Amino acid sequence: MSEAAIIGVGHSVFGTRRDVNIPELCWESMKKALESANLEPKDIEFFVVGNLGIWSSELAVPSIMAEYADLAPKGSMRVEAACATGSAAIRVGYTAIKSGLADIVLVLGVEKMQESPNPNVIELIGRFGSYFWEFENFGLTFPGYYALHASAYMMKYGATEEDLAKVAIKAHYYGAKNPFAQFRKEIDVATVMKGPYVAWPLKLFDCSPITDGSACIILASDKKVKEMGVEEKVWILAQGVGTGTANLSKREDFTSLASARYAAEQAYKLAKIEDPAKELDGANVHDCFTIAEIMAYEDLGFCKRGEGYKLAREGQTYIGGKIPVNVDGGLKAKGHPIGATGVSMAVEAYKQLLRKADKGRQADIKNGRWLAHNIGGTGHYAYVTIYGLERR
Repeated sequence: MSEAAIIGVGHSVFGTRRDVNIPELCWESMKKALESANLEPKDIEFFVVGNLGIWSSELAVPSIMAEYADLAPKGSMRVEAACATGSAAIRVGYTAIKSGLADIVLVLGVEKMQESPNPNVIELIGRFGSYFWEFENFGLTFPGYYALHASAYMMKYGATEEDLAKVAIKAHYYGAKNPFAQFRKEIDVATVMKGPYVAWPLKLFDCSPITDGSACIILASDKKVKEMGVEEKVWILAQGVGTGTANLSKREDFTSLASARYAAEQAYKLAKIEDPAKELDGANVHDCFTIAEIMAYEDLGFCKRGEGYKLAREGQTYIGGKIPVNVDGGLKAKGHPIGATGVSMAVEAYKQLLRKADKGRQADIKNGRWLAHNIGGTGHYAYVTIYGLERR
């Protein structure tokens, strides 16, 4: 069975992108990925597009890009898994390589969320929980969902709003050093604490923004890597996938996501990782809200249950701490263009492992392994992917 390596990456600027249409936004990252892989569109055998798209003008993005980027008549697939759409697209590309059906696959994630008014976008995101039981009858939107997680966590373990603020401050600290980030300005505790409440205890700076953006990676089989003589590459060592219940009332605990724990367990087993905080050089986790990052620390085994907020409080997830997390600014400051988010994490893993990150946010690479944790909904879908410098 073939292994799959990332041999090229590209990333657009995230933010409000009214300066480009959807194909232009896609091409920003695709062009860079093709150039860094030293390939042309004719070399792509199959391409996957992660795109939720319900808020934007164009829904047939694979066909649009087949025309715009001269990829027709190559095979394609559009993938959707809520906020984990990007990682689901990588899953399709990864399995196409592993199965031997393709040797070179382009994976694109894109979203243009700001083509619809914010209230519409908030409503549409809200439908990714349990529409009938939670949205239609109780009006629960995603800030509300994660406020339930945050209030349950704070009550059970004693975390404070200031602990949540520490996650936002770190995100903006590194976002300020990332030229592709939506927010590039540092903030402090006072700024976070005086922000207006969106859904108690979550305030404005506890929430990720609505974002336009694209990210792209090119995957190659080990046969093609050898044939092309590729020197700069990052392997996909393992990927775990989990699915949660739609209805939160069916879950036993609001302080953890069972689907994420399940996905992590699979990924660690495949990659033979026993102590993730020691064996990984860093991670990108799904910080759609600050509480989500703290829960991820625990679900991924970076610390014991109930101690995630202490990592944030002590600054242990900055570079130089126990394990660097979201040193690209995360969803909170880099931005969260839903279909592109998981692919953007893969781009960051590639850059970190090959020591190509921007000044001031390069982690120390000792083990040659990086983790990406991408969640759809409130744990409705979970993908944990381990990237590495050495082939399995």
